[in-house]
Amino acid sequence: MGGFFGVVSKADCVGDLFFGTDYHSHLGTMRGGLAVLNAGGYTRFIHDITNAQFRSKFDDDIGRMKGASGIGVISDYEDQPVLVGSHLGTYAIATVGVIQNAEVLLERAYKKRSIHFAEMARNEVNPTELVATLINEEDSFAAGIRHAQEAIEGSCSILILSKEGVYAARDRYGRTPIVIGRKPDGSLAAASETCSFPNLDYEIDRYLGPGEIVLMRTDGIETLQPPGENMQICSFLWVYYGYPSSSYEGINVEDVRNRCGAALALHDEQEIDLVAGIPDSGTAHAIGYAIKAGVPYKRPFVKYTPTWPRSFMPQNQEIRDLVARMKLIPIRELIQGMRILFCEDSIVRGTQLKDIVRRVFEAGAREVHMRPACPPLVYGCKYLNFSRSRSVLDLATRTAIADLGRDDTDLSKYANPDSEEYAAMVENIRSRLTLTTLRYQRLEDLVASIGLPKKKLCTYCWDGREGS
Repeated sequence: MGGFFGVVSKADCVGDLFFGTDYHSHLGTMRGGLAVLNAGGYTRFIHDITNAQFRSKFDDDIGRMKGASGIGVISDYEDQPVLVGSHLGTYAIATVGVIQNAEVLLERAYKKRSIHFAEMARNEVNPTELVATLINEEDSFAAGIRHAQEAIEGSCSILILSKEGVYAARDRYGRTPIVIGRKPDGSLAAASETCSFPNLDYEIDRYLGPGEIVLMRTDGIETLQPPGENMQICSFLWVYYGYPSSSYEGINVEDVRNRCGAALALHDEQEIDLVAGIPDSGTAHAIGYAIKAGVPYKRPFVKYTPTWPRSFMPQNQEIRDLVARMKLIPIRELIQGMRILFCEDSIVRGTQLKDIVRRVFEAGAREVHMRPACPPLVYGCKYLNFSRSRSVLDLATRTAIADLGRDDTDLSKYANPDSEEYAAMVENIRSRLTLTTLRYQRLEDLVASIGLPKKKLCTYCWDGREGS
């Protein structure tokens, strides 16, 4: 999904920028970049971080960087920040989100003939450069950002590093978060993740609202566009993407996951010997389940983290499966003869989960039960780079519907937990994964666990509803 960190300081900001950006590495993506501005101009470095830690790639670079303001980004796949020269001046820009109508916007840009794109990767135009082109069509950064946000279908949150300061703009419906942090010395930061603040001595100043645009300078924050009223923040941030110590809209991730697990236990009468989480994001859900159910929480799988990256990062499915297998090490002594209930954040494709279940049975488990912390993913996300799957038909739910030979023209039937179609779909997934039982979280329980009104949450991937 990606994340970014921007900072404005009266002194050198490189240390804060380096570590603040690094605290977004859990988002599990492929490129990292830093840009700083000083009297001599811009300094920028970008590296491939697919199979390496962010810090290891930028250790040598930060000694060559100096400046009182800067932006950094962990990116899905494109090189960022992009350096741009325009009538607005020279600036660096980083974005988080996805542009669904990129082809339409590109065609419109090419018709102007004077526009060209230089930041090409995978034979595609860099979407961040496309955003910059839209911004450059207006007479100010604020007007340009508004213009870009209105033109983009999908979502796009933006950081711009300019001589005026750092512009921070949350996407129109607040699908991705931006939070402002403040240091005692007056330094200001804008981040996707609040987990980047505590160890750098920032305190949360405020969360930007949907579509809000601010300019951070050394003398404070100027609001250039107030927040809109309609918010659709991604619920999956709390379920999976977010880091446990991060908060969105003032609601902590770990706390929500504990409540999700408790909600799963509240409606479950399954007799089991122990509860476990699929590492890492299933752990907090499992702890919540175990506390509520009064069942021991144990770790029958441990993750080997020193060398193995996140398994959903590589584009190649075989490599993803290899990473998932090699990094999880079973503990036979905790598995043999046991009735184990696993909590998982979600079931996307189910390919890696099937291998995990097989290994648990091979290690001697009597029963393996699965409790995903969210409902079945029936619809493909239109607003964020949610998954590495190239097609929505890769989803476990859509595979099940196809296996059943059922009509998929009305997917709402499969999103309704009380329907016959839903029951058949879940049973197909359970059988394919060779689970003893499989029960998903109900959407109303997930919404209650988050604690925001449903109209402020994006739940499209579960119920197909756009807006409230």
